Amino acid sequence: MSARPVPSSAPPIAAVRGVTKVFQDEGGRSRVILQGIDFEIRPNEVVAVLGPSGCGKSTLLRILIGLIPASSGAVEQHGRPLAGIHPGAAVVFQNFALFPWLTVEENIRVGLTGRAADAAAADERVKGVLTAVGLAGHARAYPKELSGGMKQRVGIARALVGRPELLCMDEPFSALDVLTARSMRDLVLDLWSSPEVPTKSILLVTHSIEEAVLMSDRVVVLRTNPGRVADIVSIGSMPRPRRLDSPAVRETVDRMYGLLA
Repeated sequence: MSARPVPSSAPPIAAVRGVTKVFQDEGGRSRVILQGIDFEIRPNEVVAVLGPSGCGKSTLLRILIGLIPASSGAVEQHGRPLAGIHPGAAVVFQNFALFPWLTVEENIRVGLTGRAADAAAADERVKGVLTAVGLAGHARAYPKELSGGMKQRVGIARALVGRPELLCMDEPFSALDVLTARSMRDLVLDLWSSPEVPTKSILLVTHSIEEAVLMSDRVVVLRTNPGRVADIVSIGSMPRPRRLDSPAVRETVDRMYGLLA
């Protein structure tokens, strides 16, 4: 794995400032999902949002990139208020979200929708990401013919084909077996560290403490009812690749468990 530059002091790619989100239930009662959330994603870093189910992690991701509005607080892109959807962000989903009637290649091309690219450039981008994620021989296959790990490779390729600066991953490995999840984590970090991939930063939403520690430079730890920041833990000084049996990793994992207990 080649080394990425250290996180930049430039304005963050994306940030939330004092964000609160309130939903109304069917009876008209208000429920606070997120309260006073502050964090940012700087260039050249992996940030994990970690917390138990129901703490608002996925909601926070959607607010950060403009898919849904905050009830209060500010959302920023490169130090300016975000208007609409973040133009430099792409999302990889937990359930793969592939179109079953499209081939692998056609599913990946969906990631170019609305992005300027002539036919030749589009073909080259699709070919490049197919090779990068290890699916060069499966371009004409349909999702039903793929394993879970291969489906998620398609999802990653679809997100990367548009060359986003920020790759957002919403519990992307939770539907995979342990060995496949480990290989997919390695793949994502290898792609991110490759000079051929222009994506600068990754936002990882996860409920797995080990996954957050193995992959991230910083971990935003959320508590629940309502979702709020318990701590932001910096672990970027820990060299990659990381092993769960290393003392530094185990100590950090134990610290995370303490924050969530």
